[in-house]
Amino acid sequence: MKKMNTVAILLLGLLVTILIQANPFQNDSEVQNDTGIAFHQGSWSEALQRAKEEGKTIFLDISASWCAPCKLLKAKTFPNAEVAEFYNANFINVTVDGEKGEGIELARKYRIKGYPSLIFLDSKGNLIAQTAGYRNPKQLIEIGEQILNK
Repeated sequence: MKKMNTVAILLLGLLVTILIQANPFQNDSEVQNDTGIAFHQGSWSEALQRAKEEGKTIFLDISASWCAPCKLLKAKTFPNAEVAEFYNANFINVTVDGEKGEGIELARKYRIKGYPSLIFLDSKGNLIAQTAGYRNPKQLIEIGEQILNK
């Protein structure tokens, strides 16, 4: 009986570990989805330099680990193939946690009042447009199109 309890506990622990790893709401602010938006993996200054070199606008997502709409954006909108195709072709995409690392400074600089904050900037870091809250794939593409047509 004692051996069965030990095996059951081990199996339960394994199941919990698998479920945690499969959670689509994980908050990893440096994730680059193979099928979604390709987020820049370097520093903020490197992102600015890349935007200058490529002549692109920066799309900056500032989120927080506890934010449910941020998790939904990362799980539903950013992985969308149409969103990825549009944003990867037209923007330098950056995502940061507004409560960690460089994200703290960026959240202060752009006066973030809520998460997620979706910000569009030129290669010098000047604000072009800013919005907050969850956007579905269609809405995010429409916002991006408006930015490109300015």
